[in-house]
Amino acid sequence: MAAKDEDVTMTEQDGEVSKKEEPKELETDSRPAKGFLKAGQCGFNTEDTTLNVMQTANGKLLMALGDGGMQYLLAGAKANVGISTGRYMFEVKIAEIKSMSEPQGRVPGPKPKQLVRVGVATADASALLGSSDSTESVCFDSTGFFLHDKKKEQVAKKFGHSQVAAVVVNMDASSPNANTISLFVDGVRVSQPQPLPASMKGKTLYPTVTYRNVTLQVNFGVAPLKPLPFACHTWMQADKAYATVKAPTTPKDGKHEVLIPVGLPDEGTFDWVDHFLVKNKNYTELSDRAILDWANKSGLQRTGGYAKRTCNDKPEMNFGLPLMDDLSVSKIISSVSKCLPRNFIVAEVKNNLLAEERAATLARFPSSSYKKVVQVLVGEPPAAFKSFIQEAMLKEKQLKAEAEAKRKKAEAARKKAVAEKQKQIEEAKKKREEAKKAKAEVKKDGDEESKAEEAKEEEKPEANEEDKAEEEVDEEIKVELTAEEKKLWFRKKEITDLSSKDMSASYTKFTLPSKEEEGCDSITFPWFKEPKCQEYMQKWVQEKKMTQRVEDLQPSDWFKTKYNEWTKQLSIWKRKQADFKDPGRRKAYFAAKKKEAEAKKKKEAEEAKKAAEEAKKEGEDAEKKEAADGETATEDKDEKMAEEEKKTEEPAEPMDIDVETLDPFVVEDVTDIGNAQPLFSNFTFEDWMLLSLRFECHLLCHAFRHDLNDPDRPSFIAGHLGFYYQKYYKKQCDLKAFGLSETTELIALVKDTVDLTASSIFETQLSEDTPLDNFVRLTEDARRDRQLRIDSGDESAKLKFQRQAAGQGAQAWPQQRPPAAAQQQPPRGPHGASPAFGAGAQKRPAPAESPYAPSKAPRTAPAYGGAGAPQPYGGPRYGGGAGPSAGAPGYGNAYSRR
Repeated sequence: MAAKDEDVTMTEQDGEVSKKEEPKELETDSRPAKGFLKAGQCGFNTEDTTLNVMQTANGKLLMALGDGGMQYLLAGAKANVGISTGRYMFEVKIAEIKSMSEPQGRVPGPKPKQLVRVGVATADASALLGSSDSTESVCFDSTGFFLHDKKKEQVAKKFGHSQVAAVVVNMDASSPNANTISLFVDGVRVSQPQPLPASMKGKTLYPTVTYRNVTLQVNFGVAPLKPLPFACHTWMQADKAYATVKAPTTPKDGKHEVLIPVGLPDEGTFDWVDHFLVKNKNYTELSDRAILDWANKSGLQRTGGYAKRTCNDKPEMNFGLPLMDDLSVSKIISSVSKCLPRNFIVAEVKNNLLAEERAATLARFPSSSYKKVVQVLVGEPPAAFKSFIQEAMLKEKQLKAEAEAKRKKAEAARKKAVAEKQKQIEEAKKKREEAKKAKAEVKKDGDEESKAEEAKEEEKPEANEEDKAEEEVDEEIKVELTAEEKKLWFRKKEITDLSSKDMSASYTKFTLPSKEEEGCDSITFPWFKEPKCQEYMQKWVQEKKMTQRVEDLQPSDWFKTKYNEWTKQLSIWKRKQADFKDPGRRKAYFAAKKKEAEAKKKKEAEEAKKAAEEAKKEGEDAEKKEAADGETATEDKDEKMAEEEKKTEEPAEPMDIDVETLDPFVVEDVTDIGNAQPLFSNFTFEDWMLLSLRFECHLLCHAFRHDLNDPDRPSFIAGHLGFYYQKYYKKQCDLKAFGLSETTELIALVKDTVDLTASSIFETQLSEDTPLDNFVRLTEDARRDRQLRIDSGDESAKLKFQRQAAGQGAQAWPQQRPPAAAQQQPPRGPHGASPAFGAGAQKRPAPAESPYAPSKAPRTAPAYGGAGAPQPYGGPRYGGGAGPSAGAPGYGNAYSRR
């Protein structure tokens, strides 16, 4: 037995000095033993190490890759010899400490930069000790902490460069330190024996090391590097009866396997990979999600946590470390993996479904060293996988139920604490009042003391009763899967496999591998057979076409031309309504009409006179006759012209026509129903908003079909209206402006133009060449119907639109610059619009072709909400009379409701 060190401390107890000794060493010398293992048999299998572990000196030295972000990740290695009974030791020495350079990031790297963990783990445990899921492993680290299952406790002294750390695992039932693990540094005990977790007792334990930015010397040999205070068998001296040697996976043909699972997004691909890895521990996953899991176990902090990600297939890194965020780790793994003798499973969804990417992955691994296998996971999975899925769903449901119960319990405890505090305050107040009353009374001291004692005795049983009431028994929470959940083939996850952008850009290019595909040694179809897989996938793609957004869709010139035609016509209509409501302009309009009629009649007379003169040459009789007729006609015309000149002095009042009595669909000219009154004269800002909504939804449906040019996808679903509206019109489809919250409610306002099918797909009610006037007719018809319902007492018919400020909206599409003379603009209004009327408006000369003369009367406030001329393509949202101006109508003269 070696001598024992004493740690003497000085304490004062009644003026005497006493000594405190550390616990005596209970370990005794082991009996001589001869192990069955030969030199080199105890080491590390490549498949039981992380991808960055590099073994040298016949496995005696463990190094790690340290560039391209690898300096942040832990390296782990688990030995191939495990022991279930007895007391054995192994040693680790830090042979080298590396200081790796790294670029400046938003956040510092994990601390400490150099780290060593030594311990033991079961066969199923990870080689990375101290991780959050390390329930089947225990370890000491170089900073003196003992780690197990998220628990971290300072129990030992630190060890560093050139020091030998020895781990003693005692599973000898006859030893006083049975089922414990201890740490010694340079032959001196630095920690008391730490108990092994109950879940690890009786199991075969394997020596495991985890390190970062160091080179380790690992010793399993017969001769220890530093003797312990007692004789202890090394791992190489293990008893054959209690030792398990794990042989490396050696393929028959000398080739390891590269497995590529091909499955559809959100249809169990990653769950199948997890299920496969549970049964095949000798496979290593290559994927971005595996890198995230590795970083999590290495202690890297990620912005938003590890649960937050946009997708499972290609999640963003978000570490704030350049070498991690630029996927340098993935590039290094891709380069190194083809040199390592181990089996791989490439867990990627999108790339495995694309023929080019699939071929590139297969080509990365040399055929001389790897067998390349593809498994197509499409269709209905087998019963074993369904059971695995149901277990995962049940576990997830159980965790949610427990978390909810914990939250409720905490809330109840908080409320109870508040109630108790309030009760204590009331009791204290009551006692103070009683004390004041007692002092006021004249009593003997003895009586007061006896009363106080009686009060205390009465309070004690009340306190005991409260303690009993506080005792709570936690009920066991049991959850079950519903009948619908048991029928599911795949587990529904909150995070999808592919982001919406990746899905939209790639799903039409997805293909299943065929036997003729080059670079593949084997293709299997474990779920559906190949023909049925192809049929299933075609159906899946067709369904996606109706529900997936087209991210790269761009408005065509055809759309821009149509929309610019509309914006100009809309501007003309709004100007006509404003002119009609201006009395001065309306009077000038009728005067101009009369002058136009006079000029027309005079022209006709001159043409008739000229024709008569030409006819005289044909014959004398005809000349006389024509001359007589000409004189008569001239006299009649002179008389009529004289009468008309008198009438022009006092213009006649226009014919009185009630627009409400006319059928909108029989009016030929929507700008003049016969008395210079437009059909839309009674439009309010709500009607103009609905008019714009009708046409824009109509044009959007036709433009989608025209620009996409896909017979399988003629339209889009209601949920994508906002996306395509923003993409085409460069402005938001603001439901709140219409006082609504659902897209279906919005479409109900214009169901005479567009409607939704039973599957919520947009369907236009009008043909592509529908005249623009028809949208005015539909809007006027709907306005009258709405007004009748309001007059009859239907409150639901009232609109709750919000008047929008002029000038709001997205930027217009770039248009060709007009000539310099045409670029002169009137002063802008307060919101950026050119006010046609009201404050800030300027008088503009009427165009030569305009039938209206400028009015000298003061201009009134703007109609339909105070907005000016509509904006060009991409202008403001509905409301306030806002709309675009450019182009020219060209839809023909005929009109129809469809």
